[in-house]
Amino acid sequence: MNTNYTNINSLSIDQWVLSGWEWGQPINHDTFVKAKQGDWFVLLTPTKPVPKEWFGDIKNRKILGLASGGGQQMPIFSALGANCTVLDYSKEQLNTEAIVAKREKYEIDIVHADMTKPLPFANESFDLIFHPVSNCYVEDIFPIWKECYRVLKSGGILLTGFDNSINYIFDEDEEVMKYKLPYNPLKDKDLYEDSLKNNLGVQFSHTIEEQIGGQLKAGFMLTDIYQDTNGSGKLHEFNIPTYYATRAVKKIH
Repeated sequence: MNTNYTNINSLSIDQWVLSGWEWGQPINHDTFVKAKQGDWFVLLTPTKPVPKEWFGDIKNRKILGLASGGGQQMPIFSALGANCTVLDYSKEQLNTEAIVAKREKYEIDIVHADMTKPLPFANESFDLIFHPVSNCYVEDIFPIWKECYRVLKSGGILLTGFDNSINYIFDEDEEVMKYKLPYNPLKDKDLYEDSLKNNLGVQFSHTIEEQIGGQLKAGFMLTDIYQDTNGSGKLHEFNIPTYYATRAVKKIH
Protein backbone atom coordinates (compact mmCIF):
# COMPACT_ATOMS: atom_id res chain seq x y z
CA MET A 1 0.00 0.00 0.00
CA ASN A 2 1.14 3.53 -0.78
CA THR A 3 1.95 5.29 2.49
CA ASN A 4 2.21 8.61 0.62
CA TYR A 5 -1.56 8.74 0.89
CA THR A 6 -1.85 12.53 1.09
CA ASN A 7 -0.78 12.77 -2.56
CA ILE A 8 -3.53 10.31 -3.46
CA ASN A 9 -6.06 12.41 -1.55
CA SER A 10 -4.89 15.60 -3.23
CA LEU A 11 -5.42 14.12 -6.68
CA SER A 12 -8.73 12.54 -5.67
CA ILE A 13 -10.10 15.86 -4.46
CA ASP A 14 -8.89 17.52 -7.67
CA GLN A 15 -11.04 15.03 -9.58
CA TRP A 16 -14.03 15.57 -7.30
CA VAL A 17 -13.86 19.33 -7.80
CA LEU A 18 -13.72 18.96 -11.59
CA SER A 19 -16.73 16.63 -11.36
CA GLY A 20 -18.81 19.20 -9.46
CA TRP A 21 -18.13 18.27 -5.80
CA GLU A 22 -20.32 20.54 -3.64
CA TRP A 23 -17.41 21.62 -1.43
CA GLY A 24 -15.44 22.80 -4.46
CA GLN A 25 -18.08 25.10 -5.95
CA PRO A 26 -17.33 28.77 -5.22
CA ILE A 27 -19.79 31.38 -4.03
CA ASN A 28 -21.27 33.63 -6.69
CA HIS A 29 -20.89 37.38 -7.02
CA ASP A 30 -24.23 38.16 -5.35
CA THR A 31 -23.23 36.16 -2.26
CA PHE A 32 -19.98 38.13 -2.07
CA VAL A 33 -21.83 41.44 -2.33
CA LYS A 34 -24.33 40.40 0.37
CA ALA A 35 -21.41 39.50 2.66
CA LYS A 36 -19.98 42.99 2.22
CA GLN A 37 -23.39 44.30 3.31
CA GLY A 38 -23.36 42.11 6.44
CA ASP A 39 -25.58 39.28 5.17
CA TRP A 40 -23.45 36.13 5.37
CA PHE A 41 -22.81 32.70 6.85
CA VAL A 42 -20.11 30.03 6.60
CA LEU A 43 -20.04 26.28 7.28
CA LEU A 44 -17.63 24.08 9.22
CA THR A 45 -19.95 21.06 8.83
CA PRO A 46 -22.55 20.14 6.18
CA THR A 47 -25.62 22.17 7.18
CA LYS A 48 -25.40 24.38 10.29
CA PRO A 49 -23.98 27.89 9.93
CA VAL A 50 -21.21 28.76 12.36
CA PRO A 51 -22.56 31.11 15.09
CA LYS A 52 -21.38 34.63 14.32
CA GLU A 53 -20.46 35.17 17.95
CA TRP A 54 -17.75 32.54 17.49
CA PHE A 55 -15.81 35.04 15.35
CA GLY A 56 -16.05 38.40 17.05
CA ASP A 57 -14.89 41.29 14.90
CA ILE A 58 -13.46 39.93 11.63
CA LYS A 59 -12.26 43.15 10.01
CA ASN A 60 -8.46 43.41 9.72
CA ARG A 61 -7.94 40.08 11.47
CA LYS A 62 -5.46 37.60 10.03
CA ILE A 63 -7.35 34.42 9.17
CA LEU A 64 -5.91 31.08 8.03
CA GLY A 65 -8.23 28.81 6.09
CA LEU A 66 -6.67 25.42 6.88
CA ALA A 67 -7.60 22.83 4.23
CA SER A 68 -10.31 25.36 3.40
CA GLY A 69 -9.95 25.84 -0.35
CA GLY A 70 -12.91 25.88 -2.71
CA GLY A 71 -13.92 29.53 -2.79
CA GLN A 72 -16.65 29.24 -0.18
CA GLN A 73 -15.39 30.60 3.17
CA MET A 74 -12.31 32.68 2.39
CA PRO A 75 -14.19 35.00 -0.01
CA ILE A 76 -16.72 35.71 2.76
CA PHE A 77 -13.99 36.60 5.25
CA SER A 78 -12.27 38.74 2.62
CA ALA A 79 -15.55 40.56 1.95
CA LEU A 80 -15.76 41.28 5.68
CA GLY A 81 -12.33 42.91 5.63
CA ALA A 82 -10.11 40.11 6.95
CA ASN A 83 -6.56 39.47 5.74
CA CYS A 84 -6.81 35.90 4.52
CA THR A 85 -4.44 33.04 3.83
CA VAL A 86 -5.71 29.72 2.50
CA LEU A 87 -3.71 26.48 2.67
CA ASP A 88 -4.83 23.38 0.81
CA TYR A 89 -3.20 20.35 -0.82
CA SER A 90 -5.67 20.26 -3.71
CA LYS A 91 -4.54 22.46 -6.58
CA GLU A 92 -8.09 22.62 -7.94
CA GLN A 93 -9.42 23.89 -4.61
CA LEU A 94 -6.75 26.59 -4.63
CA ASN A 95 -7.40 27.40 -8.27
CA THR A 96 -11.00 28.15 -7.32
CA GLU A 97 -9.78 30.52 -4.60
CA ALA A 98 -7.67 32.38 -7.15
CA ILE A 99 -10.58 32.65 -9.60
CA VAL A 100 -12.90 34.18 -6.98
CA ALA A 101 -10.22 36.58 -5.70
CA LYS A 102 -9.59 37.81 -9.24
CA ARG A 103 -13.32 38.15 -9.94
CA GLU A 104 -14.00 40.11 -6.75
CA LYS A 105 -10.70 42.04 -6.79
CA TYR A 106 -9.30 41.18 -3.36
CA GLU A 107 -5.93 39.82 -2.30
CA ILE A 108 -5.42 36.47 -0.61
CA ASP A 109 -2.29 34.45 0.13
CA ILE A 110 -2.68 31.04 -1.52
CA VAL A 111 -0.46 28.25 -0.18
CA HIS A 112 -0.19 24.78 -1.69
CA ALA A 113 0.97 22.54 1.17
CA ASP A 114 0.31 19.27 2.98
CA MET A 115 -1.13 19.93 6.45
CA THR A 116 0.45 16.73 7.77
CA LYS A 117 3.77 18.55 7.51
CA PRO A 118 4.83 21.56 9.65
CA LEU A 119 2.80 24.56 8.52
CA PRO A 120 4.90 27.06 6.52
CA PHE A 121 4.15 29.98 8.83
CA ALA A 122 5.95 31.72 11.68
CA ASN A 123 4.87 31.36 15.29
CA GLU A 124 1.81 33.42 16.25
CA SER A 125 0.97 34.49 12.69
CA PHE A 126 -2.84 34.36 12.82
CA ASP A 127 -5.77 35.60 14.87
CA LEU A 128 -8.10 32.83 13.75
CA ILE A 129 -7.90 29.45 12.02
CA PHE A 130 -10.93 28.17 10.10
CA HIS A 131 -10.60 24.40 9.62
CA PRO A 132 -13.69 22.77 8.07
CA VAL A 133 -14.16 18.99 7.84
CA SER A 134 -10.91 17.69 6.35
CA ASN A 135 -8.82 15.89 8.95
CA CYS A 136 -10.65 12.69 7.91
CA TYR A 137 -8.03 12.61 5.13
CA VAL A 138 -5.18 12.44 7.67
CA GLU A 139 -4.11 9.39 9.68
CA ASP A 140 -2.47 11.16 12.64
CA ILE A 141 -4.20 14.44 13.49
CA PHE A 142 -2.41 15.43 16.71
CA PRO A 143 0.47 17.17 14.85
CA ILE A 144 -2.17 19.35 13.16
CA TRP A 145 -3.50 20.55 16.52
CA LYS A 146 0.03 21.32 17.71
CA GLU A 147 0.78 23.32 14.57
CA CYS A 148 -2.49 25.22 14.89
CA TYR A 149 -1.53 26.16 18.43
CA ARG A 150 1.92 27.28 17.30
CA VAL A 151 0.79 29.57 14.47
CA LEU A 152 -2.08 31.18 16.40
CA LYS A 153 -1.49 34.35 18.39
CA SER A 154 -2.09 34.35 22.13
CA GLY A 155 -5.86 34.41 22.58
CA GLY A 156 -6.33 33.24 18.98
CA ILE A 157 -9.33 31.16 17.94
CA LEU A 158 -9.47 27.71 16.32
CA LEU A 159 -12.76 26.82 14.61
CA THR A 160 -12.92 23.21 13.50
CA GLY A 161 -15.42 20.82 11.89
CA PHE A 162 -14.96 17.05 12.02
CA ASP A 163 -16.90 13.80 11.71
CA ASN A 164 -17.58 11.41 14.58
CA SER A 165 -16.82 8.26 12.51
CA ILE A 166 -20.42 6.98 12.29
CA ASN A 167 -20.48 7.40 8.50
CA TYR A 168 -17.55 5.00 8.14
CA ILE A 169 -19.51 2.13 9.72
CA PHE A 170 -22.18 1.93 7.04
CA ASP A 171 -22.34 0.88 3.41
CA GLU A 172 -22.90 3.41 0.65
CA ASP A 173 -26.71 3.30 1.04
CA GLU A 174 -26.51 3.74 4.83
CA GLU A 175 -28.50 0.53 5.25
CA VAL A 176 -25.99 -2.01 6.57
CA MET A 177 -23.22 -1.76 9.13
CA LYS A 178 -20.32 -2.91 6.97
CA TYR A 179 -17.05 -1.73 8.55
CA LYS A 180 -15.52 -1.90 12.00
CA LEU A 181 -13.84 1.05 13.64
CA PRO A 182 -11.20 2.32 13.48
CA TYR A 183 -11.51 2.82 9.73
CA ASN A 184 -7.97 2.91 8.37
CA PRO A 185 -7.21 1.78 4.79
CA LEU A 186 -3.47 1.87 5.49
CA LYS A 187 -3.96 -1.06 7.86
CA ASP A 188 -6.43 -3.03 5.74
CA LYS A 189 -5.39 -4.04 2.23
CA ASP A 190 -8.92 -4.81 1.03
CA LEU A 191 -10.23 -1.53 2.37
CA TYR A 192 -7.37 0.33 0.71
CA GLU A 193 -8.06 -1.28 -2.66
CA ASP A 194 -11.81 -0.61 -2.34
CA SER A 195 -11.14 3.03 -1.46
CA LEU A 196 -9.06 3.60 -4.58
CA LYS A 197 -11.39 1.59 -6.80
CA ASN A 198 -14.39 3.69 -5.71
CA ASN A 199 -12.49 7.01 -5.91
CA LEU A 200 -12.95 7.71 -2.19
CA GLY A 201 -9.39 8.75 -1.52
CA VAL A 202 -7.78 7.40 1.65
CA GLN A 203 -9.95 8.37 4.60
CA PHE A 204 -9.70 7.69 8.33
CA SER A 205 -12.01 7.57 11.32
CA HIS A 206 -10.93 9.36 14.50
CA THR A 207 -12.02 9.12 18.11
CA ILE A 208 -13.29 11.96 20.29
CA GLU A 209 -10.02 11.59 22.21
CA GLU A 210 -8.11 12.39 19.01
CA GLN A 211 -10.40 15.23 17.98
CA ILE A 212 -11.31 17.17 21.11
CA GLY A 213 -8.78 15.52 23.39
CA GLY A 214 -6.05 16.33 20.87
CA GLN A 215 -6.96 20.01 20.91
CA LEU A 216 -6.88 20.06 24.71
CA LYS A 217 -3.50 18.29 24.84
CA ALA A 218 -2.10 20.82 22.37
CA GLY A 219 -2.98 23.53 24.88
CA PHE A 220 -6.33 24.82 23.63
CA MET A 221 -9.28 25.70 25.83
CA LEU A 222 -12.60 24.46 24.44
CA THR A 223 -15.25 27.21 24.61
CA ASP A 224 -18.19 25.87 22.56
CA ILE A 225 -19.42 22.95 20.48
CA TYR A 226 -22.40 21.89 18.33
CA GLN A 227 -23.41 18.83 16.33
CA ASP A 228 -24.66 18.43 12.76
CA THR A 229 -26.00 15.78 10.37
CA ASN A 230 -25.01 14.74 6.85
CA GLY A 231 -27.64 16.98 5.29
CA SER A 232 -29.10 14.10 3.28
CA GLY A 233 -29.46 10.30 3.37
CA LYS A 234 -30.94 7.87 5.89
CA LEU A 235 -28.81 8.94 8.86
CA HIS A 236 -29.86 12.53 8.23
CA GLU A 237 -33.52 11.52 7.99
CA PHE A 238 -33.25 9.97 11.45
CA ASN A 239 -31.49 13.13 12.69
CA ILE A 240 -28.40 11.17 13.69
CA PRO A 241 -25.48 13.53 14.39
CA THR A 242 -22.43 12.64 12.34
CA TYR A 243 -20.39 15.84 12.67
CA TYR A 244 -19.25 18.25 15.35
CA ALA A 245 -17.91 21.78 15.25
CA THR A 246 -15.76 23.18 18.03
CA ARG A 247 -14.52 26.59 19.09
CA ALA A 248 -11.24 26.56 20.98
CA VAL A 249 -8.94 29.34 22.15
CA LYS A 250 -5.19 29.53 22.61
CA LYS A 251 -4.66 30.54 26.21
CA ILE A 252 -3.44 34.09 26.70
CA HIS A 253 0.13 34.19 27.96
